[in-house]
Amino acid sequence: METPTGGKPGADVRDYLAEERTFLAWIRTSLALMGFGFVVARFGLFLAEIQVTQGGSAAPPHRFSLWFGTAFIAVGVAMNLLSIRRHLRLVEELNRGQFADHCRSQEAIILAFFLTLVGVAMALYLTLT
Repeated sequence: METPTGGKPGADVRDYLAEERTFLAWIRTSLALMGFGFVVARFGLFLAEIQVTQGGSAAPPHRFSLWFGTAFIAVGVAMNLLSIRRHLRLVEELNRGQFADHCRSQEAIILAFFLTLVGVAMALYLTLT
């Protein structure tokens, strides 16, 4: 891209649109995490209701599903806030023409580690019960 002053090339509209698509992908992921967290948190209640309708006694509520569901919701909220911060920072860099080449997303790495730990914990729970 040519610039009349010979300086660094400015941001193109495609850069802004790409950043907006990335931001919306982070929002969709955080909404999915919060929705999944709600389902997991209510799953223990669902199992207790099934047991009562089949003539059994009410099982004590599983706090495990409540804690995992709450953790998913909290991570979804945190991810939403971090994506807002990231989007505003990158748009400002694009506006100033100082967009640095960011090679990796710290938020994505943290989310991947969290989901790995939750997956391992759920697998252990299912195999031990």
